[in-house]
Amino acid sequence: MSSSPHSACPTHAEATPASPALLAIDTSTERLAVAAQAHGRQLRLVEPGGALASARLLPAVRSLLAQLGCRVSAMQAIAFGHGPGAFTGLRTACAVAQGLALGAGRPVLPIDSLAIVADDARAQTQGRHDTVHVAMDARMNEIYAGTYRWAEGRWQVLQAPALWPLAALAAHWQAEAPACVAGSALAAFGDQLPTGGAERVPTEHDRAAALLRLAQQAWLAGEAIDPALALPLYLRDKVAQTTAEREAAKAAAA
Repeated sequence: MSSSPHSACPTHAEATPASPALLAIDTSTERLAVAAQAHGRQLRLVEPGGALASARLLPAVRSLLAQLGCRVSAMQAIAFGHGPGAFTGLRTACAVAQGLALGAGRPVLPIDSLAIVADDARAQTQGRHDTVHVAMDARMNEIYAGTYRWAEGRWQVLQAPALWPLAALAAHWQAEAPACVAGSALAAFGDQLPTGGAERVPTEHDRAAALLRLAQQAWLAGEAIDPALALPLYLRDKVAQTTAEREAAKAAAA
């Protein structure tokens, strides 16, 4: 099983009411992230996702739970990255989370997929920045962007996730320079997305760990919902371009 260096490495901790039994999944990017904690132990997995996610997600969940010695019914909630992100990936995570939660009679925790990036960036920068701007490549010369502030032990949304044209986000940041920017758009667009003197965090270190931290925060904040109410966060209704639109985009880029 291909995985990150953090895969299947238990982290032992005291079992307390503040450390609930949780399963968390995310397939909103090209990486599949799964994490679970119970009995004072934590396991997490990050591996290639994308087109493989729909086939790999359930086996990855079964593997982690087996290593923990738990069934889904032992989890107090199922967290999932609800978006924004890849259309098929969002549907996959939502459907799997709903199915597992309904079968086990448990609630779900929808997690902001851009906040996962912000949390990972904060860990990488050792908390140097309270505010993190996230910019994820949305393809078609567009970016999923949001702004988050760490305060009182949790993330606050300063600017909700939105779909930005590349030029519009670049102009926005030139007018209001960020201090820290994280996300795949940094590598995807390079100098086309100027960030001034901001600290740049173009790659994630451990998406599964950040996902689980946010899941625990959401649980403690009472954000669990009925699985029947779970929905992906789609910011783009149109996922394909006509031939004319593709040619116009190429001409504009040239």
